[in-house]
Amino acid sequence: MNLHPVTIVLIALNIIVTLKGLNDTSFFERYKFSIGGIKAGQKDRMFTSGFLHVDISHIFFNMFTLYFFANVVIAYLGPVNFVLIYLISLVAGSLLALFFHKDEPYYSAVGASGAVTGVLYAAILLEPNMRLGIMFIPIPLPAYVLGIGYLLYSIYGMKKRIGNIGHTAHFGGAIGGYVTTILFKPDLLITDTLVVALLAIPIIVLFILAKLGKL
Repeated sequence: MNLHPVTIVLIALNIIVTLKGLNDTSFFERYKFSIGGIKAGQKDRMFTSGFLHVDISHIFFNMFTLYFFANVVIAYLGPVNFVLIYLISLVAGSLLALFFHKDEPYYSAVGASGAVTGVLYAAILLEPNMRLGIMFIPIPLPAYVLGIGYLLYSIYGMKKRIGNIGHTAHFGGAIGGYVTTILFKPDLLITDTLVVALLAIPIIVLFILAKLGKL
């Protein structure tokens, strides 16, 4: 698969910043997502944290996912809109994490997962019937089915605090990718109305649960 230059640049930036963070603890601590730091006025953490990762396997998984889905988004929307979706999803992930964890001063996170999940959801909206396979399920499923399932799992993960995973940032990134893609390609509301509506269900569920204080 030939990668577009903008994808190569994003991957390179993630690798460079991550390696710097892994070899410089003070750099990592200064630029990671931190509720305490953000509340102290360091708003740049909401952006810079998206280029830091805790280890090589963390960045590999994120960049591997980006590698597979970037071209789908670029083919439909062009490289500029692809980069906008990536960056908006990154910030959306941080904003949702800030919203849900605002009263936890020691909460911190890093990773491009929000941005990458946004790109993934953009690709699902644009190619909802592409088949994706995951571990433990031998039969590839339509992308939109896995997309809905993953968001519902993310809600469960947020509620139960499963693992050392930023479920909130993943979900925020998905919302960013979903909304931005529809803004860039509003005809999806007509050509793929059912898929657009189905993918909105977990988002609606999240905000209902939040409103009811169940998260």
